[in-house]
Amino acid sequence: MRHATTGGPGRRRRVALAGGFAAVLAAAAGIAATAFAASTTSPAGHVPVTAPAVATPAPAPTRPPGTTRRPGTTTSTKAVGPTGKPGKAGEPARKARKPVVRSWPTPVRTETLTATRRISGYVDGGTVRFVGGAALGDGGQSEGQDPLFELADGATLANVVIGTPAADGVHCLGSCTLRNVWWQDVGEDAATFRGTSPRQTMVVEGGGARHAADKTFQHNGPGTMIIRDFRASDIGKLYRSCGNCRKQFPRHVRVSNVTVTAPLKTLVGINPNLGDTARISGVTVSGGGAETVICARFEGVTRGEPKRVGTKPDGASCVASGVTLS
Repeated sequence: MRHATTGGPGRRRRVALAGGFAAVLAAAAGIAATAFAASTTSPAGHVPVTAPAVATPAPAPTRPPGTTRRPGTTTSTKAVGPTGKPGKAGEPARKARKPVVRSWPTPVRTETLTATRRISGYVDGGTVRFVGGAALGDGGQSEGQDPLFELADGATLANVVIGTPAADGVHCLGSCTLRNVWWQDVGEDAATFRGTSPRQTMVVEGGGARHAADKTFQHNGPGTMIIRDFRASDIGKLYRSCGNCRKQFPRHVRVSNVTVTAPLKTLVGINPNLGDTARISGVTVSGGGAETVICARFEGVTRGEPKRVGTKPDGASCVASGVTLS
């Protein structure tokens, strides 16, 4: 007995169509199930629609203006301080400092100080001449006078003319800079370094002084004094490390590119027995002769008067080069 056939061409087409329709229904059911699952976790029953993620290229690295990069190196950016040198990030910009002045300026006006003016930070005097009045002495050589200016640690005083009476000039309580400061007639001393740490430095840059009967720059505390691009005339000494302070320290001085017009008794005076050193270079003494003392060496004490033990550089505590007596 022959069985009936169930797989004719028409039958096969109907089966294929039914299978395709079933697949479409299944896919639709899957989408609906996904939407329902999302609606149970979305606010207000909304189904979130998420755009397909598209990969975006990383931005090309950029360099700050004015910087270059060599192969195999990395670049960095530093904050720039008021002088154009790298400084601390966020550092406020200051007025660009003026160049060193090499000739005597003409004051724009004169101001009288009746009490010591205390300076912190950076102060530009604008070429104003300051003179002492009332309790600020009479411009003589008596000890113990108050200064016209007192600089805090880290302070800078620039572009100032100090007239007469000048009292005790300027006192530095720590590291300080005197830039383009001019003393027309030195009183007790032009400036005194009263630092408290051997790491502190007093810098005298530019400027000049006249008519200092004794000392121009007095060094009482520890640390280093640097005098450069300075001019003076008719002075007793340019620099003196205290010879009889009650508390003594090793002190150091660096003098360079300085011109002095005689009379000059002594350029630098130090106390080698206390650890003092002096380095002198590029100094010209106009009108100087055999009697001009470039480096006087003393035996420093804590009471009484120091004794002078030498009048010439010894190549150890005092080293001088490029000194011209003309």
